[in-house]
Amino acid sequence: MKKTLLLLFLFPFIVFGNTIWGKTGHRVTGQIAQEYLTGKTKRALNDLLDGHSLAFISTFADDIKADRAYSKYSAWHYVNYPLGMRYRDSEKSEYGDIVTAIEECIFKVKDKKNTREDRIFHLKMLVHLIGDLHQPMHASRAKDKGGNDIQVQWFGEGSNLHRVWDKNLIESYGMTYTELASELDGVNRKERKKIQEGTIYDWVDESHEICAELYESVEVGDKLGYRYSYDYNDLLFQQLQKGGLRLAKVLNDVFG
Repeated sequence: MKKTLLLLFLFPFIVFGNTIWGKTGHRVTGQIAQEYLTGKTKRALNDLLDGHSLAFISTFADDIKADRAYSKYSAWHYVNYPLGMRYRDSEKSEYGDIVTAIEECIFKVKDKKNTREDRIFHLKMLVHLIGDLHQPMHASRAKDKGGNDIQVQWFGEGSNLHRVWDKNLIESYGMTYTELASELDGVNRKERKKIQEGTIYDWVDESHEICAELYESVEVGDKLGYRYSYDYNDLLFQQLQKGGLRLAKVLNDVFG
C-alpha cells in the first residue's frame, strides 16, 4: 500500500490510455451501491475494507497502474469485440477481459479459503470493474482502441471519444460525486429490481450496444460542447446509476 501511495505521489499526472472511467464516475457508482447493501454485506465489507466506503476504494484498480508489478491487469478493464455481436459469440482475448476478470474477482472474494489479502485485492478490483463495465466505451472495438483514436475537440480543447465519456462529460457537469450520487439515488424498488435483472453477459452486451450508438454520435474532428452534453448527459447518468445498483446486487450476492 505504501509503495502504491509513493508512486501516486511521484507520478500524479499519468494518463492511462483507454482504461479510466474517471474518478468521479467510479465514486458515484460506489456511493450509490453503498445505499443498497444488505446488513450482512455491509458487515463483511466493513471487515475487509477496514471501514472504508465503496467510493473510497473504487479507484484502486486505476491507482495501481503506476506500479508495473500490476501491468498484467491492464486487459481487465475493457473488452473489444465486433459491433453487432454478442459477447458469448465473440473471440476471447488470451489476456482476459473485463467479463472474465469480474468472474475471477467474484470467485476469489467468495472463497474464504483464499488469504485475506487476496480477497481484499480482488474485492477492490471488482468494485472498480463493475463501474468500468457501464462506461460504454469499455465494451468497444479494438481497431480504434475503444474510441481513443477518434480525435475530437471538447469545448475547444483536444480530446477523443473515449475521454469524452470517461471524463469530459461528467467533469463538465460540475457536480461532486456525492452530489451526483444523491441526485441519481431516487429509484423505487420496482425500478431498482428491473435495472438489476440479468447477468454480467447481459450488461456487457447492453454497454456494447450503447457503444455502437456513440460511434455514430461523432466524426473525427468534431467540435463538441453544450449540444453534446445536452444530448447525452441523461445517458451518462443512466449508466452511472445502473453501475451503482448493479454493483450493490453483485456484492449482496457475493456476501449473501
